[in-house]
Amino acid sequence: MTTKKARLLGAVAFGVFGATAALADDVEVLHWWTSGGEAAALNVLKDDLQGQGIGWNDMPVAGGGGESAMTTLRARVTAGNPPTAVQMLGFDIQDWAAEGALGNLDDVAAAEGWDAVVPAALQAFAKYDGHWISAPVNVHSTNWVWANKSILDELGIAQPATWDDFVAAMEAVEASGRVALAHGGQAWQEATMFDGVVLSAGGPEFYKAAFVDLDPEALGSDTMVEAFRRMETLRSHVDDNFSGRDWNLASAMVINGEAAFQIMGDWAKGEFLNAGQVPGEDFLCFRVPGSEGTVTFNSDQFAMFNVTDDGARAAQGAMAASIMSPSFQSAFNVVKGSVPARTDVPNDAFDACGKQGMAELAAAADAGTLLGSMAHGHANRAAVKNAIYDVVTAHFNGEFDATTAAEELVNAVESAM
Repeated sequence: MTTKKARLLGAVAFGVFGATAALADDVEVLHWWTSGGEAAALNVLKDDLQGQGIGWNDMPVAGGGGESAMTTLRARVTAGNPPTAVQMLGFDIQDWAAEGALGNLDDVAAAEGWDAVVPAALQAFAKYDGHWISAPVNVHSTNWVWANKSILDELGIAQPATWDDFVAAMEAVEASGRVALAHGGQAWQEATMFDGVVLSAGGPEFYKAAFVDLDPEALGSDTMVEAFRRMETLRSHVDDNFSGRDWNLASAMVINGEAAFQIMGDWAKGEFLNAGQVPGEDFLCFRVPGSEGTVTFNSDQFAMFNVTDDGARAAQGAMAASIMSPSFQSAFNVVKGSVPARTDVPNDAFDACGKQGMAELAAAADAGTLLGSMAHGHANRAAVKNAIYDVVTAHFNGEFDATTAAEELVNAVESAM
């Protein structure tokens, strides 16, 4: 047995998760949920734990893609002082597990029946070497468009059904003197748009070939050139002040009627709900035109770092059990804008966009079109993801034309592998 595997298998067995609250310490939680909607969702978990007598030491690190949080985490671990629980995405979880840094959640998972209710696509990230090493909080999907319904109604614009419809709608909005597409000029936001745009240009098999299989023919193909051309079209419809804008401020532009559309993951819905808006009445949610039938996903999960103190282990186990309880999965995801990580959670409490998201997720899982998001670390590891980020952002900012960008994408991915 390798040293790393021995460390993992010898890590905390959370058999004490049912211990009394009096035996449980507080939890120190590192996360990047700092926007209004995200903070409101996180309070659901805080309140649940506080009801068990477990305190919450908050360690927020702003930055919607989580890169800053992972930098902070690395510094803490290097200093020998890791947090007890950390929000993580995708291959980051697997990488930390391979280092032997994460605890073993098998006892909690067995008691709560996780194997039977968590989709296989999520288990691929939540397990390492067959053992549960994180608790999935939700499933987000990235290929969404959010629209201000009042603007569309005023201009007589129907919900776009095709890419050409979407372009025509943006042109009409811009002609009215408003911003067509709200966007924040950050690499992860451009990559998030690219998820849906690549699907719209090439479909799920092409997306998988390019971003999961890293096929150089797909990465440098005419279809990828078309995807970059579509990104150029989007770039022509953002406002001049987009650079550096946080994603939730772009959402606020749509909420406040300053812009008509935003391409963003379904965490954006939490901002609309936090502003008192109602789907179907104040805003619309639909897939990036041309990407319907496919769901590109990422799943926020909380990984528990190895600890030796019994009270800390009890708190971690209680937190993992709380995260995966059906009642919490419903309450949290109703607020967050995402859908539950469990397939057995009823949709009664969810709004129209939530019900749509749950149905589309289930259909995509059945059809084999539930695909890990490139932009959010669920298609390939960080080195490849970051290489793609660099090309997509450079192109979006005018450093490459579409043809050159596709060529650069092949080179960047090859260098990162």
